[in-house]
Amino acid sequence: MKARLLAYRWFWLVSVLILGLDQLSKLYIAQVSGLPLNNPHDGWEVIPGFFHIVYTVNFGAAWGMLSGMGWLLIVLAIAALIGIFSFRRSLELHRPYLQIIFGLIVGGIIGNTIDRLAHGYVIDFLDFNLQFYQWPTFNFADCGIVVGICLYLLWSFKSQPTQRAS
Repeated sequence: MKARLLAYRWFWLVSVLILGLDQLSKLYIAQVSGLPLNNPHDGWEVIPGFFHIVYTVNFGAAWGMLSGMGWLLIVLAIAALIGIFSFRRSLELHRPYLQIIFGLIVGGIIGNTIDRLAHGYVIDFLDFNLQFYQWPTFNFADCGIVVGICLYLLWSFKSQPTQRAS
């Protein structure tokens, strides 16, 4: 048992780090910061005109898609987790690089799923204004998911020619 856990140590480490960072930051924003809910003008200005810390909630997924369908998002999250676990060999999770990638994704999925189960919504607080576009407010779980997926896509495009040759 210990050998199996150690074989996936990077996966577990990154998953727990993302999950911990996500949940602790959301706890701070929601219960300690004193920021008003859903008022982006009363957030903390970190980089003037560009980056703010705000307190908002999202009843859907990215860009508010599937708003009010939290149950479906929970089912999809559980299905994704089961899929990653079930296909860990074909996903090559024995490779440390892929353990880090899937650790980011799994930590993010679990972080947002905990919010949906506990509150019925996801707490978001990272707010970027690109001047030409107001990016949707997001959290560290979202960062883990997006960065993990982007890294996986880069890895899969990079590894394609090698796999075709064999």
